[in-house]
Amino acid sequence: MTAPVHILAVRGASGALRVVVFTTLFAVACSSMRGTTAPSPSGAPAVSPRRLVVRGDSLAVYPSADKSFPANLKRRLAKKPVPWTVTNASTSGDTTADGVRNIDDVLSRDVNVLVLSLGANDGLRGVDLATIEQNLGSIIASAQNRGIAVLLCGMETPPTHGLTYSLGFHTLFSRLAQQYRVPLVPFLLSGAVFARNVHGPDGIHPNAAGAQRIADTVWPYLEPLIDDAGEAISAALGSAKWLRFGGVADHTDLGAGPLAGLAIIGPP
Repeated sequence: MTAPVHILAVRGASGALRVVVFTTLFAVACSSMRGTTAPSPSGAPAVSPRRLVVRGDSLAVYPSADKSFPANLKRRLAKKPVPWTVTNASTSGDTTADGVRNIDDVLSRDVNVLVLSLGANDGLRGVDLATIEQNLGSIIASAQNRGIAVLLCGMETPPTHGLTYSLGFHTLFSRLAQQYRVPLVPFLLSGAVFARNVHGPDGIHPNAAGAQRIADTVWPYLEPLIDDAGEAISAALGSAKWLRFGGVADHTDLGAGPLAGLAIIGPP
């Protein structure tokens, strides 16, 4: 039996209409969620994994790759209906300047959510507050320009460089969250900083229990972004009207937004 023919019509930025002919089922997921969909053996669209990236410092690295707070987030994400992969792009000792320097590499692959937890080392070194704020703002803007949702993690710093510096460091995170309209974890270490038995031998970095507490702190702010991603994917898949090529009476116009310019024609 001859396979039915399907068409994907894509109107590019220049206005030219490009038509691609398919002989298999084609489904489109929201481009801001990244990834494509393909038919499962039963004929239902299968969703490709979403990607979450954590960009931080040693607080996201310790105590080990499989016990760090990003690893704990990965285990929670595994329970979600939409599959997720987690990339821990954190490096011990990194500052916000390091984050700016390699942001293109960190976000080069398909990324849907960025957890940004840099800044602790800047505070300990007394980096100029305006520079910290500018660097974090640059990272957030780079992610948002790619359609990536951002969760900003706030930090505190001891008054080693003066109380005025510590207070200014505290306020810059909430100011950034308001400016870029991103959710903010008020203090990444709020569940661990004064708790017992949550630090490694150096008394600074988290052990396994401390990393779990950090994940517990982050999760209530992260989960809504994850759920929004899943809902957007479901909505994109559920909105497509599939029609058989030949005698076509209608097609799906996906209108404005990240799917703008796509018209889908396929089997019912």
